[in-house]
Amino acid sequence: MNLSSDPDWKLLEQLCQVQAPSGNEAALKAFILAYVEQNQASWQHQPKIIQGDAFQDCLMLVFGQPRTAVFAHMDSIGFTVRYQDQLVPIGSPKAESGSKLVGEDRLGPILCELIMEQADENSPKQAKYKFGRGIERGTELVYECHFQQSDDYIHSCYLDNRLGVLNALKLAETLENGILVFSCWEEHGGGSVPYLANFIIEEYRVSQCLISDVTWVTDGILHGDGAVISLRDRNIPRRTFVNQIVALAEKSNVPYQLEVEGGGSSDGRELQISPYPFDWCFIGTPVTDAHTPQEKVYWPDAVHMFALYQYLMKTL
Repeated sequence: MNLSSDPDWKLLEQLCQVQAPSGNEAALKAFILAYVEQNQASWQHQPKIIQGDAFQDCLMLVFGQPRTAVFAHMDSIGFTVRYQDQLVPIGSPKAESGSKLVGEDRLGPILCELIMEQADENSPKQAKYKFGRGIERGTELVYECHFQQSDDYIHSCYLDNRLGVLNALKLAETLENGILVFSCWEEHGGGSVPYLANFIIEEYRVSQCLISDVTWVTDGILHGDGAVISLRDRNIPRRTFVNQIVALAEKSNVPYQLEVEGGGSSDGRELQISPYPFDWCFIGTPVTDAHTPQEKVYWPDAVHMFALYQYLMKTL
């Protein structure tokens, strides 16, 4: 596959460049809506677009008679300007001093430098910015995007979770029955899934869900071994449903690997603690250098993730 000419990766680059830290996902929602309006005529089936004040900055695409919902969170990690030159993290950014941050306040565009300082060796690091003027308090700053492609890898900030969003948009091209849910706040503790879950189960009686996201490369999860099906993270989904997913993955002949972790979380957590009987399973792509300005994905793993979702949404 020639990445430079493939429109899917060009779309991924565009998604990674949209600034959408937790709590301010409106720009990415607008991008997705514009994309849907421009491309849905070529899709095999037309969705019902669900949005509005009752859903804040979230968005849903409903196809046919849905049986399964796919959740892809739109938000990213970043920083909020505090007082003087102080920064407060949004989620869990892991950038080092010298990283470039971008944003905008009432005085104009911002391209500044991240400084991580310690008062002494026993003190936690404090995030600050270096810029030619003071930045208005409350301004959100995100990593400057440098999207790079090679024969095997894609490097960029915010592959978490623009890859999950891209997967959902790829599904939209052929999806006959299902719900694509674009959620908010996942990186900073969640908050949108409860009312989205309430809607899909009350309105459509859909109670099985897939979490379209990325996970970390570890000693047991590797680049090149395919899509990742998580048996558990900090949360434990119902094993009957997860076993069903694994059995279908085996039939699909799509390369996959099984993840078992004791930490980490996703939109699946909020589905599990809801008052409704949701089944959910996290299926994603492994990345390295997560939450840094240069996350890295082995692109065939992402292709396998897309293929597995295509198969599952036809058979679940």
